[in-house]
Amino acid sequence: MGVVTAFDPVAEHARTRAALEGAIARLVETADGIDEWEAPSGLPVWSVGDVGAHLAAVYLAYRSAVTGDGGVDWDGLLAGGEGSFGERIAAVNALSVGLIAGEERERLGAILAERGAAFLRDSEGLAPETPVPAPWYGPGRTVPLSAATGLVLSETLVHGLDIARGARRPWTIAPAEASLVIGQAMVTMMPLAVDAEKAKGVRIAFDLVLKGGPRLAVDVADGAASVTRDPGPRAYDCRIVASPTAFLLVSFGRLPIWKAIALGRMRAGGPRPWLASRLSRLITAP
Repeated sequence: MGVVTAFDPVAEHARTRAALEGAIARLVETADGIDEWEAPSGLPVWSVGDVGAHLAAVYLAYRSAVTGDGGVDWDGLLAGGEGSFGERIAAVNALSVGLIAGEERERLGAILAERGAAFLRDSEGLAPETPVPAPWYGPGRTVPLSAATGLVLSETLVHGLDIARGARRPWTIAPAEASLVIGQAMVTMMPLAVDAEKAKGVRIAFDLVLKGGPRLAVDVADGAASVTRDPGPRAYDCRIVASPTAFLLVSFGRLPIWKAIALGRMRAGGPRPWLASRLSRLITAP
């Protein structure tokens, strides 16, 4: 448990791109078999078409951010740039579902294919550490391209599941795919997504061990969080051992934590194992 592992950021970014290309192909195949886009999805509020429209907006936003030709006044769009991380994401999500509507939703499979391919094409050859503007997370905010690619992969995998559930079609998220999301995206996103109010006065060190994947030290302290990938030996309050897929689904609210535990896909240990359930309350999914 105390062994420090190393990873090659360039090689892992390449694997993330390959996983994203494969996930987009699966998504498009699923979308092409859908006749009723207004059917309820795996999300309680959105239809299958709403999820598809949102995902198409995600692809467009990140592709535009990479190329710099978006031309969107995000601060104006998001109430002058005010609002917490969660409020900004909620506002963007609400806007995204209306960008493709009516008969245009019948082309969602083609739109997703075009926009997903455009992101991969226009980000090809860029270094993993290339900063990508992400103003929807906060004024002037950027994330590394590696994290942006991991985020687009997470959106494809999780919303692909939402669409498939609504369309009653199969969808799987492989542990290797989930590991890439966690290693590439969550290291950057967890500190941004911490709930400052809930984390105020809290000091907890989590040891997050993903089976066959990365290991993360997540430190929540006084309203903020920091994440270290593959840390050396140190003390923790709580250890969480989980399959990567289960952790991804619990993090995004697609799998109840009690069910992950009951299925043997997640367990807690360490000096204060009861703190495990607080992680998802302190750090919310985007």
